[in-house]
Amino acid sequence: MQFHFEDFINTLFHDSLRTAQNMEKTPNRQGGIFAVKQKEHLQTAYGVQGDIITSKKQLCSRVNNYSHFTPNPYLQYRYTNRYKEYVKGFEEQNLLQVNTFVIDIDTKNYSPQEILLACLDDSIGTPTLLLESTRGYQLYFILSKPLHLKKGGVGLAVAKKIAAQLKKSLTCVGADIFCNDFGFFRMPTKKNVLWVDLTHTYDISQLINWSQQQEDDTISFFVSNNSQRQSLTQQEWFKALLQTPDIHGGKGILGRNNTLFTLALACYADQISFSDAMCTLGSFNAQLLKPLSAREFHAIMKSAYSGRYQGPERFYIEQLTEAYTNVKPYVNYKGWYKHKKERAARTRSHLSEWEQDLITYIEAQPHQDGFLWTTQRELCKTLGIPKSTLNKLLKHSNIVLTRTFGKGRNAMTGFTTRTLFNAEMVSLYLSKKKHTKKQYLAFLTTYIHAVEACDVSLARTSFIEELQQLKMNLINGPQCHYISISRHRKSTAIT
Repeated sequence: MQFHFEDFINTLFHDSLRTAQNMEKTPNRQGGIFAVKQKEHLQTAYGVQGDIITSKKQLCSRVNNYSHFTPNPYLQYRYTNRYKEYVKGFEEQNLLQVNTFVIDIDTKNYSPQEILLACLDDSIGTPTLLLESTRGYQLYFILSKPLHLKKGGVGLAVAKKIAAQLKKSLTCVGADIFCNDFGFFRMPTKKNVLWVDLTHTYDISQLINWSQQQEDDTISFFVSNNSQRQSLTQQEWFKALLQTPDIHGGKGILGRNNTLFTLALACYADQISFSDAMCTLGSFNAQLLKPLSAREFHAIMKSAYSGRYQGPERFYIEQLTEAYTNVKPYVNYKGWYKHKKERAARTRSHLSEWEQDLITYIEAQPHQDGFLWTTQRELCKTLGIPKSTLNKLLKHSNIVLTRTFGKGRNAMTGFTTRTLFNAEMVSLYLSKKKHTKKQYLAFLTTYIHAVEACDVSLARTSFIEELQQLKMNLINGPQCHYISISRHRKSTAIT
């Protein structure tokens, strides 16, 4: 479908912005959005440099001037200086309504076709719009009717859960799970839109049911018999983070602000006084290699104790604990315990389970030169695995290797495991009459070339690195070397 900006605006905003013909207020509340002319204006020394837009006509007439905008409108908005250069009001608590969920994919390692397939296989369905950004893609899942937000934050909490599940479902194609749920996103234009179907929108009840199903498929919760949960500030994760000075953050990694906010929310949930929390976490901030400024520190503490939050989210606790400590990220929180369902009780399988299915199938089939030769279509049909899941598995597996001949529907792919490939090469070497150091060195060179002929994957990369290290040890080290022929650390010594 061809992209028309006015049709997109009407589908996206409904009546949350004024129209050219109707400048009066409608029965529903109307708001405003923010737009900036370039990405750098989102972070300046004086705040966000941009414009406030309150009508569809205003947006359509200026669309070519802007690079980013807020597709979800806000209830209150204002300029912060007399020259109307800097804007304020784009906080989540100030949202008027949710018109769309936008997922940011901050990589171009996947094609638009692979992303759309992942949406079908692993998420709720294809997006209403897919556009290309400088470093990746953005997906718009537009609502057929907006989710109106009311005081108390109930609607916002529901929206954030849906946004989190959408991002998690598309991590297989690089979705940024830490991206702001309802912030600034790239402005769609005829040049950057790759896919659009404005008739394909989502009902909020459909998204709520799907989101709940995703939670049920992954986690089963049981209430603890012990009504007195352990204090959050006495748990191992809290103590470990409190003693970690090197918290830096980065792309895809939570940093100092999120760590301090999570610790402060734990103090608030444990009913620790604000002054005591300030004292404890002030010491924590002071010991950081790069402490937060006093202004940032006080802002975070004030937000944590504002009463808008009941406590820290389990997801952030686990992410921070795993990133910065050696403590197992298990959280006893609010008397709930987390258990993984049996595979038969879930509608979707985990990637590790699919990997084991594939390994078992490969090892049970007849091989030619160590490979099982078939088409990916036939393999997906046999195992019942979605195509996008298979592609993700092959890229991230450290065990499965593939070789592909041909293109398109007639392409044949050879599947093997490092164990089978190793055994094939070792048997080839042992069939030779002499096993001198020189011959072994030549064999390793041939071995490396054989692995390099495989398709690019994590298994191929790590395998080559191990073989090259083995080759260097042979040249510089002792005379006895080992080639692993099993994932269970069984080895054949070759001298």
